[in-house]
Amino acid sequence: MAIARKKATLDDTLLLYAEMTPAEIRAVQRRQRNGELKRIATGVITSLPEQSWEALIARERIRVLAALYPGAIIGPRSAFMGGAPSDGVIYLTYTYTKRIDLPGLTVQLLDGPPAALGDMPMMGRQLFFPSSARALLENLTVSRGKVQKSVGPAAVEQRLIEICEARGEDALGVLRDSAKALAPTLNLEREHTILDGLIGSILGTRKSAMSTVAGKAMVAAIPYDANRLALLEKLAQHLRTTPLAQPPTVVKTEQAKTHFAFLESYFSNFIEGTEFEIDEAKGIVLEGKPIIERPKDSHDILGVFRQALNPGWANQTLSSGQSVLTQLQERHADQMKERPEVGPGEFKAKPNRAGNTEFVAPRLVRGTLVEGSQMLPTVPSGIARALLAMFLIAEVHPFNDGNGRLARLVMNAELSVAGSCRIIIPTLFREEYLDCLRVLTREGNPVPFLSAMQLAHEWTAAFDYEDIDKVIADMKACNAFEKSLVRFKLLTPSR
Repeated sequence: MAIARKKATLDDTLLLYAEMTPAEIRAVQRRQRNGELKRIATGVITSLPEQSWEALIARERIRVLAALYPGAIIGPRSAFMGGAPSDGVIYLTYTYTKRIDLPGLTVQLLDGPPAALGDMPMMGRQLFFPSSARALLENLTVSRGKVQKSVGPAAVEQRLIEICEARGEDALGVLRDSAKALAPTLNLEREHTILDGLIGSILGTRKSAMSTVAGKAMVAAIPYDANRLALLEKLAQHLRTTPLAQPPTVVKTEQAKTHFAFLESYFSNFIEGTEFEIDEAKGIVLEGKPIIERPKDSHDILGVFRQALNPGWANQTLSSGQSVLTQLQERHADQMKERPEVGPGEFKAKPNRAGNTEFVAPRLVRGTLVEGSQMLPTVPSGIARALLAMFLIAEVHPFNDGNGRLARLVMNAELSVAGSCRIIIPTLFREEYLDCLRVLTREGNPVPFLSAMQLAHEWTAAFDYEDIDKVIADMKACNAFEKSLVRFKLLTPSR
């Protein structure tokens, strides 16, 4: 074991006095005097040529800093960046203030408190990464002169909003409690007052002056999600400038409208995991067979069917402004009236998510719907407005359940009043539809979403809905009811 340790310690690539015995140090000093080794800094020796030193320091940064400044803590600005240098400078909280230049790296030492509760050693060495509470408190300290050691209140505010969006309001509560306990130890009571105010404003329990767009949105009269509104505006901009095909309605008789409404409801529910065999669903919806098994799922299909068929709902376009709240609550209350456990017509009180997507926080739902709905009149009526309305509901996810079905009902209402064919998303197209929504949400790219919806629109308009058995057979022939995109391709009927 001793030999192995000696080989690792005396690797000529990087020799650090802090890691060596006195005898090893003397041996290294002799080799240095003989020209075998070179000194990078006090206690930092290497056999590498000078042109390699910058890369060496970058690669072994944590080891070198721990050796040179044992007990140091990654300083405010560097901690905010995850421990990485900023513009070639790394900040360390240490026992005195000094600026030191190493190859490719400037070390700015800052006189400050030693490691505290929650600060963690990096790579098991005597170099610490501060707790989240300490890092945020220290980044609210005032930077004077040329040494900009902290990022300031605006950046801290933005980081707090990101924490809330990613991990929820409870994470901010834990952070606030940690900061409260830590502030006296670090002599940062003033900074704690600022941090506490920012967190309180984000949580809606206090009022503080906010610096960022997202922060101001959260403390508005009706707080809203500024990031979601920016995403909606990006989609709206695309819809204003992109001409979209808009096939006219293909249902002319009451019978065809009934059949279409049934298929719209069947497929819309299938997207959300409410799966029935088509003949079973047909018996429940069109033939009035008694609901014995799966009553909740059956009522979900009936709720969407009713709104897709009833002219009052099927042609109700989305309002703009405050009235959109009552309108959506009434529509949802009717859609989910047989499901009292989900709170029909009541906006969500707890956060909801799908996979890795966290939807708009409950306290921001009303404001985001109001602000977002005011974009609707700015895009052309018909398919453009339909897609914007649908994405608004899908992105906010304002209710505990039924949001996807509601979003598609809202979309299709915009198409109905424009005399255009409503859209059905067949089962085989489900994953592509959801993937395109995710791309829009996460990457802000509307192109795949618009392309997918155009394809679905044209596909829907290609069928004759007069004979329910025939249209079901035609859709089966086009693989509409299949699930595997690997084994099947969505086909269009030939007329």
